[in-house]
Amino acid sequence: MLLCLCFNQEKFTMMMRAAVGLWVLSAVICVGRGHHHLGNDDNKTVQDTVVDSSANSISLVNEANKEFSFRLYRQLAAHADPQGKNIFFSPASVSAALAALSVGAQGETHRQLFSGLGFNSSLLTQTDVDQAFQTLLQRANNTSQDTSEGTAVFVDDDFKPLPEFLQTLKQSYFADGFNVDFSQTTESADTINKYVKEKTNGKIDKLVEDLDQSTVMYLISYIYYKGKWATLFDPELTKQDDFNVDENTTVQAVMMNLEDSFHIYHEQELKTIVLQLPFNSSYSMLLMLPDVMATLENAISPDHVTKWLKAMVKRRRLDVYIPKFSIKTSYKLNDVLSEIGMTDMFVRADLRGISEEQGLVVSKVVHQATLDVDEAGATAAAATGIEISTRSGGLYSAPVLKFNRPFMVIITERNTEKILFLGKIINPTI
Repeated sequence: MLLCLCFNQEKFTMMMRAAVGLWVLSAVICVGRGHHHLGNDDNKTVQDTVVDSSANSISLVNEANKEFSFRLYRQLAAHADPQGKNIFFSPASVSAALAALSVGAQGETHRQLFSGLGFNSSLLTQTDVDQAFQTLLQRANNTSQDTSEGTAVFVDDDFKPLPEFLQTLKQSYFADGFNVDFSQTTESADTINKYVKEKTNGKIDKLVEDLDQSTVMYLISYIYYKGKWATLFDPELTKQDDFNVDENTTVQAVMMNLEDSFHIYHEQELKTIVLQLPFNSSYSMLLMLPDVMATLENAISPDHVTKWLKAMVKRRRLDVYIPKFSIKTSYKLNDVLSEIGMTDMFVRADLRGISEEQGLVVSKVVHQATLDVDEAGATAAAATGIEISTRSGGLYSAPVLKFNRPFMVIITERNTEKILFLGKIINPTI
């Protein structure tokens, strides 16, 4: 995700060059004698309480992130123009960026961000959320070589963010930090785009289309995933076949084919067939083929994903066909986020936790994502940006399952059920 902070007023030419103190931190640890010494049992009780509290916060944030995934999906589907357009995005990237923004938000702006993200403020503090994202990001980057997630902040030479804000980004969101001269708009945009391109292995190469000269900060969240199928598709079986976009439109798509034993679930409530294609890791792609797309996308929830993953115990031999495709999507999320309650940040933001400077508001939220599916596996990447400115086999014939009409797709981690990517494929040829 990308965060750009801008001002309408002219920059003070005598303002001291901003020192991004986040990147060079010092700590003082004081150890002294106390009047009360905790015994071993007391220490264990305190440690257990801290662990339980941390685990509960992580669980609450993880569940909120999953709910946010489908809430955001439905908004994107409602805003799709034209309606037959593919949808693909990373809710993990969007939620991480907005959570990082909430570090610097206060008052009603902070309340709306928490509410929009699904964080219960009576159960979660900002510190709880920050620590949960720290754990989730560590887990994503340490447990698998398949995925890479992170953030970065680009700060104008003449802008001085609060050290506390930068320190939290560094410690909890592992943000890289850079000083740039945003008055040089083309060069600054190139610097940011080069960074995002590198972090997404070239998949997102132009997140920033343009910059305003009043920009003072960009906060970026990115995610990259590359996984190999547990069982590869044979390229020699890949052939052209019909794909039915709708009742009146058929296109020629490149269809991969694999006959094997698969985990499959028939979702009676949503009249949908769910196929699990595991990667050679703890990640899987879920493909959902509904009788009626609207029935599925209007009702799908995290509870369905949990049920499907738990129910897929037995395997069934199937002759599966899925499209080989590459898609790239781009979104402006201002209206979408406003409709789920995040309105103040666009009109009267309270971002005093970022800087003592007055008049910061979010002017633009953008998101780009890519998905490539082939015989070897799948590669997906995304980045999100928030721009802030001032107001002014054998003989056995297996049943055939063809994904030859619109279907939904989820890339998820099976143990935590974290949703990395989510989308709908209407036409795999565009």
